[in-house]
Amino acid sequence: MADSLPAPVVADKDAHASDDVLGLIRNRIFSEIAVGDSATITRTLTLADIQLFAVISGDANPQHLDLAFAKETRFHGLIAHGMFGGALISAVLGTRLPGPGTIYLGQTLRFVAPVRIGDTLRTTVTVKERDEARKLLTLACACINQDGVTVIEGEAKVLAPTEPILRRRTSLPEVSMKMGDADLQLLLEHARKPGPAPVAVVHPCDELSLAAVLDAHAAGLISPILVAPRSRLLALAESHKLDISAFPLEDVPHSHAAAARAIELVMHGKVEMLMKGSLHTEEFMGAVVACPGLHTKRRMSHCYLMQTPSYPRPFIITDAAVNIEPGLAEKADIIRNAIELAHVIGVKTPKVAILAAVETVNPRMPATLDAAALCKMADRGQITGAILDGPLAFDNAVSPVSARVKGIRSEVAGQADILVVPDLESGNLLAKQLEYMGGAISAGLVLGARIPLILTSRADSRETRLASCAVARMLAQHYRSAPP
Repeated sequence: MADSLPAPVVADKDAHASDDVLGLIRNRIFSEIAVGDSATITRTLTLADIQLFAVISGDANPQHLDLAFAKETRFHGLIAHGMFGGALISAVLGTRLPGPGTIYLGQTLRFVAPVRIGDTLRTTVTVKERDEARKLLTLACACINQDGVTVIEGEAKVLAPTEPILRRRTSLPEVSMKMGDADLQLLLEHARKPGPAPVAVVHPCDELSLAAVLDAHAAGLISPILVAPRSRLLALAESHKLDISAFPLEDVPHSHAAAARAIELVMHGKVEMLMKGSLHTEEFMGAVVACPGLHTKRRMSHCYLMQTPSYPRPFIITDAAVNIEPGLAEKADIIRNAIELAHVIGVKTPKVAILAAVETVNPRMPATLDAAALCKMADRGQITGAILDGPLAFDNAVSPVSARVKGIRSEVAGQADILVVPDLESGNLLAKQLEYMGGAISAGLVLGARIPLILTSRADSRETRLASCAVARMLAQHYRSAPP
């Protein structure tokens, strides 16, 4: 048969490498095993590993899952469950030495040091004793990290198989995780504490925009004033069974007039935020930029506040919606705006990664030159309130493993809170990839104006719109005591 397995052969110590390539799994029977024989697997710990282990075990200890809590503990950050290391030892015993057919009898473990996200563990079992009569093996077990530190050690007792086994390796199911709504609910709880803020909603003339207004109002975030053609808005609300009777409505003939009237409400102190409805971003932002009374000393820029299942903290991507191809001065303001947002959401000293295609300065790549100059500006006190580093490629900005492999020693690399992209095009692509393929939840708003501007896409989800209102509400509260 074309699908038949190779005939069983006597296993040797080097067989596993070729077996992995061929998709095979084999054991070593008791008679083939000698004292001193060993086997190893290597694995790098990710946030997803910790989360999946918590889901499977039910161990939701905040030391492993809650970054804010974990930062205040003796470990100063998230660590893996101790038994995650025990599971790695089990994997070596069950797949390497002795392998399939092994019966696990007992295990002792001593947890010597914490295991953190990004640590690469070499998990090794070594035969210490053989009991010929019972086919019993005693094996020393150790997990050692990339710095040579033993983090877990112990001893296993197993019954070794006596019959050779050679099988095709079973394909494991692919597991993907979706962000739950717990983080969104925490954000909403925090944002609604000061009470709803008055907001002018500009031309909410489609179902998603209008439904988002009702959601944000029901969540206690906003007191909306709807600015749109009255007849069109009432017809829309009736057709989709949306009750807007409690909201003030400013009647205007079209979207241009809606943007202009909303800005008048801001200038007269009637509202503290502007929220984009179904009009295009260019039209909305064009009206804002054309009003000198909304300007501050900084250039306006957009921030995506995002959270993904694969990264241990919320982070900001900027600018992915307003500044098309910013120069050095514009990038400095983009960073200052993002730092302010990070402070508002509780990050005291955000780590700012200035992204480029590479992590070295290249005179032919302007993004790398800008990154170096921005870091020097921070050194000279021209940009404050954060730690800057760049240029950094995306991988070493967010992955401790990538940063370590590339020899990058930095307070920012592998743990960035803010990702500053070279231009709008790259930023928009990155943000949309994370949202649609990486399971990210996000909030989008514009800073640098006198008030927060809630700027969402017409394709954004209900969760994104709610999160955007919540973050804008926090920013509006901040502006009451510290006007921009």
